[in-house]
Amino acid sequence: MPEKWQSGSETLGWDTHMNTQKENKRFQKMLLSLVLPGLLTLAMPLGVQAGGDKGEDGQLLRDYQKYEASFQAIEKLEDLEEKGYKILEEQVFPIVLESFGEEELTLVPAMEKTWRRLGLFVANASGQILYKCKELETNNSRPGELLQCTREIAAVSFADVNRDGLTDIILITKCVNDTGDYAGIPYKVGDVLFQGEGTFYRDWRISDKINRFSMNKSANCIISFVRDGESAEYLYTASTLEELLKNGFVMEPGQCYTREFEKLGRLQVVPGTMRISEYNIFLIYLINEQGEIVWSLQPMGDYDSLYSLRGINGRDVDGDGLKDLVVLARYSTEGATGGLQVETRCSIYYQRTNGFEVDTEFEKTYRCTEEDTMEELIRKIREYWGWQIEQ
Repeated sequence: MPEKWQSGSETLGWDTHMNTQKENKRFQKMLLSLVLPGLLTLAMPLGVQAGGDKGEDGQLLRDYQKYEASFQAIEKLEDLEEKGYKILEEQVFPIVLESFGEEELTLVPAMEKTWRRLGLFVANASGQILYKCKELETNNSRPGELLQCTREIAAVSFADVNRDGLTDIILITKCVNDTGDYAGIPYKVGDVLFQGEGTFYRDWRISDKINRFSMNKSANCIISFVRDGESAEYLYTASTLEELLKNGFVMEPGQCYTREFEKLGRLQVVPGTMRISEYNIFLIYLINEQGEIVWSLQPMGDYDSLYSLRGINGRDVDGDGLKDLVVLARYSTEGATGGLQVETRCSIYYQRTNGFEVDTEFEKTYRCTEEDTMEELIRKIREYWGWQIEQ
């Protein structure tokens, strides 16, 4: 997941516009009921809304109409291939859903091949579709666009997360953007479908928080938030160190120190973690002398958990006379085969006039290993920027 920056109580990042997008979707639904009666019952992408029946926008409208009509026409599992869907065989599961009766049913996820939009289908033994859903968070990973970036399903799990006696579905997908600053970097999108009476429903506010506050690491992580009330939200909304500690933030022993940052003044560097489910979510805060959070950094990116912190060094590495921050740590994530995978990562934050800027250049040229030390990394970073002698 892309870096998130915090100043005071405002959280900035790739997903801060999600609430606005949800409100836009409500408006689209109302508009479509007036302009295109009978065509759609759900919101269409923003780009489609703007189009007429000619040119590029007109083609987009026709594409969306075709996609929508194909989905609505699916009545049996045998219809999926004809309608352009590929069944994700490894994620097909038998399931008993209390409100659907005692019969064992089958959950069938399928990907629409042209637009990479995911559909979930519940079918009986004869292949008849009893329930289908495409209003999923992953289908809004690029808000307002028909083409999405979902690549695969990372996890499907079943649990009663709202304690109503009915089995709910926890879904995590893996997405990769084709373009932009974070192109090619996988990230997860989590979702919960709550079982109702012969149907399922979503609460977009819950899905929004799951993803905005990095609680999409695993099904257990989502369950810990939705069912048990454990939340990482305070990590991104707290305005003081006292507030962090009060909510359970644990500072990394021996790694906290104070530095004079030329443009930002005298700040305490406070790395630490909060635990949710089996994961340690790692952030670094810069605290002023009044105990207020001036800046926050999220060096673990889209890794699942902090494995070990090797060090945080505050010195000028790019030769502009301003102290930067170099973070060397090991992080764990789920490997391709499902086992634990541990990787070493170096994150660099360059001090600028109005804060810090995350490195995107050195990271492309050098891949860290377990043998790297902080001093070796500092030397290599300095060499990259064309100087070796510390000033």
